[in-house]
Amino acid sequence: MAEETPREIRIDARIDARYGSLPPQERRVADFLLEHLGDLAIFSAADISRETGVSKATVSRLFRKLDFDDFKEVRDHARALRHRGLPTASPVITGDSEDSSGVARHEAKEQENLSRLVALLGDGRLTDAVGRIAAAERVVIVGLRNSYPVALHLHQQLIQARDQVRVAPQPGQTLGEEVAGLGEKDLVIAIGFRRRPAVFQRLIDRLEQSPVQVICIGDGTSRRYAVQADCWLECPIDSAGAFDSYATAMSLVGVLANSVLNERISTGRKRISAIAAVYDDLDELEL
Repeated sequence: MAEETPREIRIDARIDARYGSLPPQERRVADFLLEHLGDLAIFSAADISRETGVSKATVSRLFRKLDFDDFKEVRDHARALRHRGLPTASPVITGDSEDSSGVARHEAKEQENLSRLVALLGDGRLTDAVGRIAAAERVVIVGLRNSYPVALHLHQQLIQARDQVRVAPQPGQTLGEEVAGLGEKDLVIAIGFRRRPAVFQRLIDRLEQSPVQVICIGDGTSRRYAVQADCWLECPIDSAGAFDSYATAMSLVGVLANSVLNERISTGRKRISAIAAVYDDLDELEL
């Protein structure tokens, strides 16, 4: 693996490496940067100088010590970290638990994500995906790291509408045995939201070389895989806080599952009735 250049190293790692050698005033600026990585866009170098009580020259000197040319480069670096999915807290938004503005911003962002999802699905790709899921002989849903809960939920919904659906990998298992032997009538739904394990790329490459159909679901960072899949569904997961929000992803799961059930309404209803009967026989669910 190639060694990172100074400009590729995260700002928090740069500060950690130099913190012990910084004079007190520069430490105050470093602390401020770490506390505001998520909202640096609202500050200027003059703001940082005022907030920390140090001179603008001291602020600029710290930037140079951290291998940044100026504050614009610091802000661009922080934005890039968040775009890659690195949690960066935003005290201005979420710092006061009694301030309702944090909840209001969260609500606004969720609505924005949902509106973007609807727009992204408006070109017929949702219909294409539903048709493939409904018609496939076997469906394998792959989800790794943050994508695994979404894969589990999609599996739980689809398995009620049709049979031959499984999620991979199972705990303690690998992907090889899950995708080997799949044919042109089968389908893999590869869910890959940002901060994916490196194996995701190798999986997509392998699936592209096989006859199996592929639907890829992910945020904008997964768009590179769109040309390798038969169908690509982009799902925004941006949030107003430090962590990505998967509310829109779960909403997409609901739309897919309901649409598949409508596509297979006759067999789907019979399967739901059969499952409900087993629930009753095993007394599995509360009344």
